[in-house]
Amino acid sequence: MPLTLLNCTHRPHAYAAALTLVLALTACATTPPQPPTAIRLQALGQPDLLLLGEQHDAPEHQQIHAEVVQTLAQQGRLAALALEMADTGTSTAGLSREASEEAVQKALQWNDKGWPWKHYGPAVMAAVRAGVPVLGANLPRARMREAMADATLDARLPPPALLAQQDAIRTGHCKLLPETQTLPMTRIQVAKDMSMARTLEQAAQPGKVVVLMAGSGHVDRSLGVPQHLPATLSHKAVGLRAGGARPGDSPALFDSIWATKPVEPKDYCAGVAPKK
Repeated sequence: MPLTLLNCTHRPHAYAAALTLVLALTACATTPPQPPTAIRLQALGQPDLLLLGEQHDAPEHQQIHAEVVQTLAQQGRLAALALEMADTGTSTAGLSREASEEAVQKALQWNDKGWPWKHYGPAVMAAVRAGVPVLGANLPRARMREAMADATLDARLPPPALLAQQDAIRTGHCKLLPETQTLPMTRIQVAKDMSMARTLEQAAQPGKVVVLMAGSGHVDRSLGVPQHLPATLSHKAVGLRAGGARPGDSPALFDSIWATKPVEPKDYCAGVAPKK
């Protein structure tokens, strides 16, 4: 029976099947196919910043985070890993490559209840093991009240984008948020995006890539972090989409859509009633 490998066909003799297989592998040797994540990264070129927007309840998205970090680290291209999952001011920069997971979580003041370490730990530890700093990038809770009252944040987005962000806040709160709180909560979202953008800008290095792991809303080019990045830094915003692109997805939102297998939809607003 013929043995076919790639486009090479060999008809091994019975007495030398094993040897023929070795020869076939040698003769037909080609560059091994790249894994999907490496192919996707190659298609993005050489940006200064790579923003990965995940769906938080899609485990495959966190697996992709780890693959991206590992791939860029192996290529010597990873400058830093920035996280929505940790507050600005926290960092692993003072830790060694051999630091324990417990030490890393302590350095980042990790909130396992909000961000299960079992999901995000692999990407974080891949950066640490590569000697690359992991940086908290989110707005600390202690600064949220200040952001709510900061009217200057209203001008940080173009008016249509500000209105769209307000609508996203309403939807994200199951349309139960008192209207008087919509603008203050929108300011927090803007302040979060500005905090992440500032962290990325400060970590940028020529010839390398700073990766941001965040929810897809923060990565949205029209509303999120990209709105607050300096023009001097090139960036790519990637939307990770469970089940594929959604209606309304476009280059205005993301530079690239990375489709993953569907996840069972959850109605997080089911059973939620307005406070009395």
